[in-house]
Amino acid sequence: MELEPQTKTSQRSAHDTVRLTTAQALVRFLNQQYIDVDGEVTPFVEGIFAIFGHGNVLGLGEALQEDPGHLNVYQGHNEQGMASTAIAYSRQLYRHKIFAVTASAGPGSANFVTAAGNAYVNNIPILFLPADTFATRQPDPVLQQIEVDGSATTTTNDTLKPVSKYWDRVERPEQLMSALLKAFEVLTNPAMAGPVTIALPQDTEAQAFDYPRSFFKKRVHVVKRIQPSAAELAEATRLIKASSYPVLIVGGGAKFSEAGPAIEAFSDQLKIPIVETPTGKSTVSSAFANNMGGTGVLGTAAANDVIAKADLIIGAGTRYTDFTTASKTAIDPEKTHIININLNRMQSYKFDGFPVVADVRDTLTQLTNALSGYESGFTDLADIKAAWQKERNRLAHTNYDAPDFTPEVKNQFSPETLAEYAAKLKTHFTQTEAVIAVNDTIDPDSIMVAAAGSLPGDVQRIWDPVEPNTYHMEYGYSMMGYEVPAALGVKLAEPDKESYALVGDGSFIMLHSELVTALQYHKKINILVFDNSGFASINNLQMAQGSNSYLTEFRTADHDILTIDFAKIAEGYGAKTYHANDRESLIAALEDAKKQTVSTLIDIKVLPKTMTQGYGQSWWRVGVSEVSDNPKVQKAYRAIQEGIDQAFKY
Repeated sequence: MELEPQTKTSQRSAHDTVRLTTAQALVRFLNQQYIDVDGEVTPFVEGIFAIFGHGNVLGLGEALQEDPGHLNVYQGHNEQGMASTAIAYSRQLYRHKIFAVTASAGPGSANFVTAAGNAYVNNIPILFLPADTFATRQPDPVLQQIEVDGSATTTTNDTLKPVSKYWDRVERPEQLMSALLKAFEVLTNPAMAGPVTIALPQDTEAQAFDYPRSFFKKRVHVVKRIQPSAAELAEATRLIKASSYPVLIVGGGAKFSEAGPAIEAFSDQLKIPIVETPTGKSTVSSAFANNMGGTGVLGTAAANDVIAKADLIIGAGTRYTDFTTASKTAIDPEKTHIININLNRMQSYKFDGFPVVADVRDTLTQLTNALSGYESGFTDLADIKAAWQKERNRLAHTNYDAPDFTPEVKNQFSPETLAEYAAKLKTHFTQTEAVIAVNDTIDPDSIMVAAAGSLPGDVQRIWDPVEPNTYHMEYGYSMMGYEVPAALGVKLAEPDKESYALVGDGSFIMLHSELVTALQYHKKINILVFDNSGFASINNLQMAQGSNSYLTEFRTADHDILTIDFAKIAEGYGAKTYHANDRESLIAALEDAKKQTVSTLIDIKVLPKTMTQGYGQSWWRVGVSEVSDNPKVQKAYRAIQEGIDQAFKY
């Protein structure tokens, strides 16, 4: 596709225009978007994922078929799935590149909503291009159109409004220009990045207009590293100097800032321990001496110990979700000072903290220089970390066959129920042993993907990512089904590295369509299905709060445990598959999978109640029923109220 020259003229004429359909103009514009990050200029839009239907095949589909330019166009197999692939791609590349996604009007575009919520919560740029009903309304009601009595302007795509950072509907070809300029301001803004929706009525898609050639000039969107003001730097320096036990929380914003080396220098010089949110993990190597690991509800004992001792919290690019703050019980701003370093001004005001609205990397570098001579009062970080590594080693060798075996999740399933699972699933394998075996066997530069169920808790505690940006966790929306399509997005982002989706049986059943896409385009991914026959994490929650197990185990109408051969499912698609029910068979499968060029799936049968549990201050506020005939639920309700009384109120 020929680049339009960046010439300036005092007058415009008919010769300064080009006649294109709306869809053709859109494709040409996408080809001309570039991003400048620290002086490196690269194309911003990598390509488009598409599922064509009558709403987009003849407009946008025709434009892409005719001249896609440099855009890589892939066929998706589920709208939510391919959007998740696009989200993971951008996330893995620190938001420096994006994919657009397009689907037909109606149910196809409605399937975008969950993925858009994921992108919104996690601040990941993605361009949604859903087809829409006719702008002229002449043939209404058309196939897949909903008719809203109160408004003829409402379509299925209005459901994307609450989960879009910017939403527009292009009803005339000339509206495309202002819509796209606004869209890319959002997509390339680190403080506000997120999903953008531009709905395309199918008649408008195919309609032609004389577009100014200047609209298609090469546009370079410069990502600025916002610097802290002198006042912000001075007050943050004062607060740190006045503290004895500061702790740095590494959030997703720190990872997107590529602040790893700056964090290590800050921590090493000042003897300040770091703890990690699920999104921030692998910004700094797990091997770094002062890295205490994940914090909060899913945190390590080491991380939660230093948080409990802290008199100053430095939040680096964190949203302070309930899982990070233990529902606002782990951090008490009335006793502990807070510094919030965040590009997003709203986020920087949380917990009544002192806001530093600036880039994480550069702010920490300047603070390191300003704090020459300062050291925290922590003198036992090595001992704290060593104690946690001892616990991790215990979890790596839990043994169901041992005479004194007790599951990590205690007092829920009877020994008889566990024995039933062991017999039906034909396994004695514990989940913690399996997770650590995977971590210790795959190559250090491999990328682990997880999102939902009990696995996020396990990997937050016991997965040690040595190499940077090798831990890809979606725990903002915790979208079940993200894992498999995300593994494909990671592979597209880093084709020379192995991509592993750690997924529970519940999530795999919900969404694994993009395994077909991976096989179709010869993009190798590795899927590790941890099968304990149920929605195990919710079963744990249910029973921990006094309820009986109810619709969270996978059982037949006859109450038998459901058994599924996930390897056979993937084999039917064309993947190389394996079964594993102990450490030896799992390691053998992992080693053989490394040699494959086709996507793989390992069906790992594990026992329920053998995942990790909470350490330290890991309280989580949940909505326990205030009225119940069950004495256990009544007790759980009282316990929740006691926790609420101790929690910070806002």
